[in-house]
Amino acid sequence: MNDVISMAEKPQPHQRPDWDEYFFEIMDAVAKRGTCDRGRAGALIVKEKRILTTGYVGAPSGLPHCDEVGHLLRTVVYDDGEKHQHCVRTNHAEQNAIAQAAKYGISIDGATLYCKFEPCLDCAKLIINSGIRRVMCLRRYHGAKDTREMFRQAGIELVVMHDELEEYENQ
Repeated sequence: MNDVISMAEKPQPHQRPDWDEYFFEIMDAVAKRGTCDRGRAGALIVKEKRILTTGYVGAPSGLPHCDEVGHLLRTVVYDDGEKHQHCVRTNHAEQNAIAQAAKYGISIDGATLYCKFEPCLDCAKLIINSGIRRVMCLRRYHGAKDTREMFRQAGIELVVMHDELEEYENQ
């Protein structure tokens, strides 16, 4: 029996993820709990490399979820005339992560938020008022033009890892 391993068979050394990769991987796991298939997003609030809260997209506690009863869609018309469908049954992942911090008395002032795509305008306002200072996103969001400007004015650092638009059905 030959104990010699060829270079082709030799296992590659473990590639330890950097902190952002690590938190995005956890955010992806949190998103799997989402109960609305339109984006099925997750969010993670982190401070000093410690996870403070998580959130995923879903109806308010105790109310029926989209996956159970269907979407509650509304058409939103943007200034440029473009129309998009929004499900109003759910809270966004960012909202749920911030609400969890409020419910349990966890300060998120100065924290970083990890999310699937750029926050909507309502989430952006909550993020600013909660004291979050940095927002890390995987992709762009079609309705985030005002969010980008608001974050710029508020001094919130916005990092988008992949300059591509998040797409989902009935957008």
